Amino acid sequence: MKPKEFPDCQAARLENSFKLTRVGVTGIKKPIIVNRDGKECHLTADIDVFVDLPSTQRGSHMSRDVEVVAEMIDVSVRKKVASLEELAAIICRRLLERHDYASFAEVRMSADYFLERRPEGGMESLEPFKLMAKATAMRGNGLMKEVGVEVQGMTACPCAQETVRKIVSDEVPGFKKFAGEVPMISHNQRNRTTLMIEVPEHVEVEADDLIDIVESSISSPTYGILKRKDEGNIVLRAHRNPKFVEDVVREILGKLLLKYKALDDSVHVTVRSESEESIHKHNALAERVTTLGELRS
Repeated sequence: MKPKEFPDCQAARLENSFKLTRVGVTGIKKPIIVNRDGKECHLTADIDVFVDLPSTQRGSHMSRDVEVVAEMIDVSVRKKVASLEELAAIICRRLLERHDYASFAEVRMSADYFLERRPEGGMESLEPFKLMAKATAMRGNGLMKEVGVEVQGMTACPCAQETVRKIVSDEVPGFKKFAGEVPMISHNQRNRTTLMIEVPEHVEVEADDLIDIVESSISSPTYGILKRKDEGNIVLRAHRNPKFVEDVVREILGKLLLKYKALDDSVHVTVRSESEESIHKHNALAERVTTLGELRS
């Protein structure tokens, strides 16, 4: 018996309509295995996929998006992929193959990620980070991929610290003699910093290196397990290294230039740092969107 053929509503031709920049599916959740340096890393990824839609086509065939993700993840498990961004690139190409009416494809991925961390002299624990990846492709014009991380840590406010130092120096006799040697109190902030780097497909950037750059640019990393002495050391470390969000972003930018001297001037960089204020009901945020060429100049 011949199978029934159903009408293809998405393929209906339109007149006097408009092109759409992105049409697709968000929130696909899939298990992924990344094989890097001979080690398997099991991740659960959230995936968004898009293509553009010409003005003449009523709708995109979104079931194809989900099919492509499922097919390419199966291929990646069998053939091994080295990173989220590599898998995003594979899916991106396949989307253009399946949507012959599209000229553009985009894939975004994110996943929770854990690294072993140990505060100085403290207990080792698995600490959470977030990996982010993106791939974009224009038909006939190659592919770009984006590598990113989100890191949580701690900042201590320099402004409040210096204000407290002045008040205490004025109120406590003899304190001025050693005021500069004592890490003064300040209000603390939970900081969340995102670092993204867009590179050509053939260029590799290690996400662990990006995490290290961010962690070394805030007042102090934070940890899931801290004993009393560890807590004291973290507080001292943060207050010896007070940072505005502006300081965090600028320090990361400087470290990127030192780390990636070999990368091209066209490489795109986004750094965003937000601190959740403890004495205000608002947060503080700083961001720079730029290229390595602009930074070098």
